[in-house]
Amino acid sequence: MATSVRATSGGPPPPAASPSASGSGSAPGSRKHPAGRGGGWRSALHRLDMKAIPYVFIAPFFLTFAAFGLFPLIYTGWLSLHRVELGGSAQWKGLENYSSLATSEFFWNALANTFTIGVLSTVPQLLMALGLAHLLNYKLRGRGFFRVAVLAPYATSIAAATLVFAQLFNTDYGLINTALGWLGFEPVAWESSKWPAQIAISTIVTWRWTGYNALIYLAAMQAVPPDLYEAAALDGASRWRQFRSVTIPSIRPTILFTVIVSTIGATQLFGEPMLFGGSVGISGGSGNQFQTLSLLMYEKGWVTGALGQASAIAWVMLLLLLLIGGIQTLISRSNHKRKKPGS
Repeated sequence: MATSVRATSGGPPPPAASPSASGSGSAPGSRKHPAGRGGGWRSALHRLDMKAIPYVFIAPFFLTFAAFGLFPLIYTGWLSLHRVELGGSAQWKGLENYSSLATSEFFWNALANTFTIGVLSTVPQLLMALGLAHLLNYKLRGRGFFRVAVLAPYATSIAAATLVFAQLFNTDYGLINTALGWLGFEPVAWESSKWPAQIAISTIVTWRWTGYNALIYLAAMQAVPPDLYEAAALDGASRWRQFRSVTIPSIRPTILFTVIVSTIGATQLFGEPMLFGGSVGISGGSGNQFQTLSLLMYEKGWVTGALGQASAIAWVMLLLLLLIGGIQTLISRSNHKRKKPGS
């Protein structure tokens, strides 16, 4: 009777048996195994996600580079080994396009013009940029205005700037010849003479890119520790001496960078000489006096229709750029090793 009363009372139920008491840890049919399999899949997906997501993020760049950079490069190399004309089929020629360039006076003339225009535009451009950056590095009134002003030529369209300078250098009514006449000099044939034409084109390039390089130098100068200038001033160094002994060595990597970029730009010079020459701009003037490699490549490919020769010129330009970059890198490394203590 007592037992039946306790069974029907409202007291707490008897404690459940512990899992360890069953001897197996969990009863058959429990959810441990399905949950374990689900957790394993989630863990694997998480690891895959952590490894694959970075590649997904950078995939657009590599796909774009492959489509618009790598494929045109390889295809241009294939074309350079063939004789290809617009609307025609390709015929295997091997290295004939390259050998014809080696014996072409037009190619060597364009190569020489590219070199001389590059020197005439790059050297003054970088020297003027260093001077401007050095001036803008001081606490001047209206520094923000002057920094924007030096960048204005870079923001100007190549076509607009070249057309304006073409009017300034016009032989008959240009402002440059007018000023030379006031000084008692004879008018200069800027378009038809070789060196005057190259100087005029170099002036356009220098005017457009000096401010851009000046701001790059200015950013590098502002990263130089002020303690170096204070120590130099305490030693009695003048501003010019500080510029030569502190500023230039501190921004040497930046100078090397601008030299490389300016050299690449000079090798690919196209818009300024083409627009400056007007109707004969593609051929670099009436006597090819300022025809660059880019203009020769364009003329071979789209005027005469010799796509194979144009592709060969493009690959020669690439090899020249790689050679120049390699030489500049070796010079930079040799200077760096020379400055190491005990070397």
